[in-house]
Amino acid sequence: MCHRFIVAALLGALLPASLPAQEKVAVAAAANLVYALDSIHAAFKHAAPDVVVTLTTGASGSLFAQIRHGAPFDVFLSADTEYPAQLVAARAADASTLRTFATGRLVLWTTQPTITVSNLSGALRSPGVKKIALAQPKSAPYGRAAQAALEKLGAWDELRSKLVFGESISQTAQFVETGSADLGFVALS
Repeated sequence: MCHRFIVAALLGALLPASLPAQEKVAVAAAANLVYALDSIHAAFKHAAPDVVVTLTTGASGSLFAQIRHGAPFDVFLSADTEYPAQLVAARAADASTLRTFATGRLVLWTTQPTITVSNLSGALRSPGVKKIALAQPKSAPYGRAAQAALEKLGAWDELRSKLVFGESISQTAQFVETGSADLGFVALS
């Protein structure tokens, strides 16, 4: 119960202090939040029943581009601070509302019991691994983080032919879940 209140307070803190009755609020949220959005929305609805919230999810970079081109979002929940900071710098967002509300974690995930991920380098280079999923680094912060991890391992160029790219972290997780990829870099959420 306390957790739900905190979540509702979080979204409430991102909105203007006073909202008229039947106010509509459009929220653009990074795809890594998709598993938390239902409970966040329910908690907020309980705390502010007169506010109608519409949720749009996608890669942070794609949502950023939509906002830069005039998409009417009131709240942007990004998977990184880079995109919101760019909106503030471009005067497309209010600097006083910029805050970190959570810290995400990148993980390597598989649904195949024969693949062990305890040794990252070994798992990635395993001959049984044919496809490795990650979000598109150009638009998804988790994709950039996955690319950085592969580069740190010295494996980016070596494994490039095995890489498949999701448009968002949610699509990347779907690749792993459906078996379209043997491994995937996904958000722990």
